[in-house]
Amino acid sequence: MPIKIYKKTTPGRRNMSVNKLEKDFGNPKKSLTRSFKRSSGRSRGKISVRHKGGGHKRLYRMIDFKMDKIGVPAIVERIERDPNRSARIALLKYQDGEKRYVVAVEGLVAGKKIVTGENTDIKRGNRALIKNIPVGTQVSLVEMLPGKGAQLARSAGSSVTIMSVEQDKVQLKLSSGEIRLASGNCFATIGQVSNYLHNTVMLGKAGRSRWLGVRPGVRGTVMNPVDHPHGGGEGKQGIGLKHPKTPWGKPALGKRTRKKYKYSNKFIIKRRKK
Repeated sequence: MPIKIYKKTTPGRRNMSVNKLEKDFGNPKKSLTRSFKRSSGRSRGKISVRHKGGGHKRLYRMIDFKMDKIGVPAIVERIERDPNRSARIALLKYQDGEKRYVVAVEGLVAGKKIVTGENTDIKRGNRALIKNIPVGTQVSLVEMLPGKGAQLARSAGSSVTIMSVEQDKVQLKLSSGEIRLASGNCFATIGQVSNYLHNTVMLGKAGRSRWLGVRPGVRGTVMNPVDHPHGGGEGKQGIGLKHPKTPWGKPALGKRTRKKYKYSNKFIIKRRKK
């Protein structure tokens, strides 16, 4: 999927780029969409979530993260853009006539045949149990609990590497560097999530951020003391002399926020940070 870089005809076009599809199919399949009202931004006129609000109206695409049609082959009808996520999505038509949206992996093209099964061919787009996938294979859309649906490696360009298989447990290395255990009876899709060039796109102007529903963010150091713990003082000053805090006075920038009693902690072998 090529990156189009615009000419510098205006200040807003300078450094602007977009990630275009080879073919734009226009509107999504109507039966697989629903409308939804975004709650981020303001509630009863008051800001409930900072830096969020506005943005272009969207339809939500009903994505099948479980992909539980075991043994039923499907043909990729087309690859589409989804405004609700960074990855591309694929419209699948199963052999029994049902159609579903799934997150597309890199290399998936219209007309390709894919299948979900306990022990399928190791081809991009196929889905299999992780204990039956060879060590060193890149997978995505990985389940954390059998039957729960894809939870790991769902965003553009992300993937998980299978490190080892020991009886019914599999070691997975995540993009962050974390190594964790998972049940061998969890399903995963062969291949890396599509649109790996997503993070190279330059928005180019503030208005394009507003289209995405992102409102301006102001640094705490330029505020008054009444508005932020970092505010006030004479002249410019950093936060090196203070302990970094959120606008509500809680520790930030390095403070661990993960719950100590989280159930999945015992499956982490190596953390992403020492």
